[in-house]
Amino acid sequence: MADSRLARIDAWVFDLDNTLYPASANLFAQIDVRIKAFIAKALNMGPDEAFALQKKYYHDHGTSLRGLMLNHGVSPDDFLDYVHDIDHSILAPNPALEAAIAALPGRKLVYTNGSTYHAEQTLIRLGIAAHFSEIFDIRASRYIPKPDPAAYAEFIAKHVIAADRAAMFEDLPRNLKPAVDLGMMGVWVRHPETRLFENEDTSHCHYVTDDLTAWLADTGKALKAAS
Repeated sequence: MADSRLARIDAWVFDLDNTLYPASANLFAQIDVRIKAFIAKALNMGPDEAFALQKKYYHDHGTSLRGLMLNHGVSPDDFLDYVHDIDHSILAPNPALEAAIAALPGRKLVYTNGSTYHAEQTLIRLGIAAHFSEIFDIRASRYIPKPDPAAYAEFIAKHVIAADRAAMFEDLPRNLKPAVDLGMMGVWVRHPETRLFENEDTSHCHYVTDDLTAWLADTGKALKAAS
């Protein structure tokens, strides 16, 4: 597994939700429910109409928040504070993931369409917060979400990342495409719960894994053996 590209990596960039923890944990499901509730209250509509609008904006704009900001002038802070007011305690520490991340050489960063608060709480519950030096959240990207290429350029510039020495991990292949286009290595963390867009391309993914912890552990061992 320690091919020449992996041996060059000195920045390991992780999406948060359904990537650093499995989709089966259902943490993001809490956020999904609260997004619908926020839309229903903010726009005075029924739950079915709110759900349809939530998914339309997600599909069209990358996040429901972006659609609400552009079309309804919704306050992003009000939205983020509400939808991330969830029970993070359902996540348990993951010592195997912690050890695998600790063994990787270089920086570890989180790049999320969520908030820093949500990322911090998630990392703490998983027992891996100490290994992450930076969190690039939706506020840092000026509310431009993945997969808009402009947000990736902002991320790379802010954190002084050499794209050809970086690897990005995502549960959504479409969110890897701009990173790969910039020169980063793309690793798709696939789950049975992942719902791809119709005819969504995955050919740009350099690696595909159904088990992030095992992939990272194998990579760390291979890099150590090759050094």
